[in-house]
Amino acid sequence: MDKKSVLIFGVGELQKSIINRAKLMGLFVVGIDPCADAVCREEVDAFEIVGGQDFEGTLAVAKKYNISAVVTAATDKPLVMMARIAKELGLKFFSEDTAIWSTDKFKMKQRFIEGGIPCAKGRLISNVEEAKDFHFPVIVKPRDNSGSRGVIYCNSTEELKEAMNEALQYSKLDTVLVEEFIEGQEYSIESLHYDGKSEVIQFTEKTTTPFPYNVELGHKQPANLSEEQKEEIRKIISNIAECMNFENCPSHTELKINERGIFIIETSPRLGGDYITSTLVPLSTGINIEDQLLNIALNNKVDISTGRVNKASAVCFFNFPQGVVEYVDIAINGVWSWPNIYSFEMKLNVGDRIKPINSSLDRYGQFVVFGENSSIVADTISTYENRINHLIKIQ
Repeated sequence: MDKKSVLIFGVGELQKSIINRAKLMGLFVVGIDPCADAVCREEVDAFEIVGGQDFEGTLAVAKKYNISAVVTAATDKPLVMMARIAKELGLKFFSEDTAIWSTDKFKMKQRFIEGGIPCAKGRLISNVEEAKDFHFPVIVKPRDNSGSRGVIYCNSTEELKEAMNEALQYSKLDTVLVEEFIEGQEYSIESLHYDGKSEVIQFTEKTTTPFPYNVELGHKQPANLSEEQKEEIRKIISNIAECMNFENCPSHTELKINERGIFIIETSPRLGGDYITSTLVPLSTGINIEDQLLNIALNNKVDISTGRVNKASAVCFFNFPQGVVEYVDIAINGVWSWPNIYSFEMKLNVGDRIKPINSSLDRYGQFVVFGENSSIVADTISTYENRINHLIKIQ
């Protein structure tokens, strides 16, 4: 085989963009997934069904195709396995310790505290009796999941009891992380870590559902932050990289800002989901962060300056009232032709029941817009969301 081979962990919708970027770079793309009907199985050059915990099976696939690099996008689940495979084959990646710290929210918090990273106070509990000294409100989280699944705001002991039961449904462990609630606007920071450097590529501003479920409904780039705030965030990202041993990887870091300062919610040495790194970053910065991750993994030169621009982009996820879809105007098919629309997807049909959005898996579609500046993008999002809402009748 003349082409270099890259092994992509996961062959679902979240990995679609990086699969396509790898193919555009002329790589032979091998995808592994536990699901035989993985959404993007036809888009990779070779598809293998391998269990998420099957180290020997994964290693056999890597050796079969003489893999030169391992990557994934927008998921934490395979990070420990990827680190183990990379170490076995001598490929560029971060350590297994880093992967373990990054996929257990409690161990991550311990690293933050040891590294002096500003974060919410929190501890593990296995039953509600252990929470008698808590000051409400608090946030309950499964230690080992992502995508807002099982993350719940609680205002009382009774709510905490219910939230613990729900959070444990999303966990393989018998404890949950309970944290003090941090007020403030939420952001995410998209970064790259290579050659001993930490480079922030973009600052993202988030919109979320009301509590108790705080599910992300929108992302705008660049975030409305002062230069002083950006500089402070850059320093914190560098400190996070040091305490988490981030190297040869991207990072997606979530934080909140209030009058007390900047507080890190969590981080992960992976690309962000929700179209943040696959779509919004290239539109707003001119830099394709997926390409640069592939360059890091392949030991190629990383370039975050050529073609750099200062524009704006955003994604808006639909948030319709509960009910049954009674009518969808055929005009919705024309959304693709609206000015400044980059992509559009609607997952609702007549007769579908709309339920509350309790996690990122519950969302019903989205559209992405771009523009010369943040003001244009904000106005476009507001106008188009209103127009689309009028094209759907819910009973």
